[in-house]
Amino acid sequence: MKLSDFDYNLPKEFIAQFPVSPRDNSKLMIINKKIHHKKFYNILDYLNKGDVLVVNETKVIPAKLTGKKTTGAKVELIIEEIDKNKYKCRIKATNPRVGNKLIFNKYKAEIIDQDEDHFTVEFDEDVNKIMGSIGQLPLPPYVKRKLEKNSQYQTVYSNKKGSIAAPTAGLHFTKRLLSKIKKKGIRIAKVTLHVDFGTFLPVRNINKKTLHKEYFEINKKNADIINKRKGRLFVVGTTSVRTLESANKNNKIIPKKGETEIFIKPGYKFKTKIDGLITNFHLPKSTLLMLVSAFTGRKKILSAYKLAVKNKYRFFSFGDAMLILNK
Repeated sequence: MKLSDFDYNLPKEFIAQFPVSPRDNSKLMIINKKIHHKKFYNILDYLNKGDVLVVNETKVIPAKLTGKKTTGAKVELIIEEIDKNKYKCRIKATNPRVGNKLIFNKYKAEIIDQDEDHFTVEFDEDVNKIMGSIGQLPLPPYVKRKLEKNSQYQTVYSNKKGSIAAPTAGLHFTKRLLSKIKKKGIRIAKVTLHVDFGTFLPVRNINKKTLHKEYFEINKKNADIINKRKGRLFVVGTTSVRTLESANKNNKIIPKKGETEIFIKPGYKFKTKIDGLITNFHLPKSTLLMLVSAFTGRKKILSAYKLAVKNKYRFFSFGDAMLILNK
């Protein structure tokens, strides 16, 4: 298996720069024995009473800070890990190095350590206060257009702060659609996985056994909803899949919290019986594309992507979705 096995050609005009409005009017590709082209609100037609829908209720934090060095050079910083007033960050600037003093509006900081792509930064104020005052949501690097409002990059059920990227398969749901889903007798199970910046980094070694660490949790109430379901299991997004696989013991979902490094790629044997996966169209050579390929087959998914380009689907975070039915 090579990294090039997960490459495909995508013209830049198909990279979505803004979300569809209303959210559930995006396109939805149904991958079953045959491929069908629908709207996302048609997802309701594929869910039955007794089914369970698993969603990731993580909430994106305003972890992006824009400022300058004391020399005047521009600095863009994304906060990843918090430890008192010292923070591990990604820094976009000209030659950032230990000793650089940074200014973010009225707040001051200094780079005090470096470990490969991460920098440890010490601030003169509590970082939560700084983020609340001047922080921005860290949009993916391929999105060049500014948000009209922050809620566009949050799911309607986002609740637990900690992610630096949205679980984008969930962005298609509206409160009205979720209400219809519940009225039909489908139960919603909520899990949490805080997306890390590593999601956007290029894969350097496809043969490694683990990925970057991401915090996840699922409580007893939601584990019971999944385990005691009478119908099928539908999962929204690759983050929810990683959570279920990380909390699966003896073919049951157990209440659990911690960090997962699980790397799901072709050849992986799923512990959780997932009947349907709702997901977006992912970047070439990405770990997310590898996970979906493991779920339904690499050739099948790349063929679907090729068809999506032909039918002018929108790709990546603000793009369209697919429902992969596992029969």
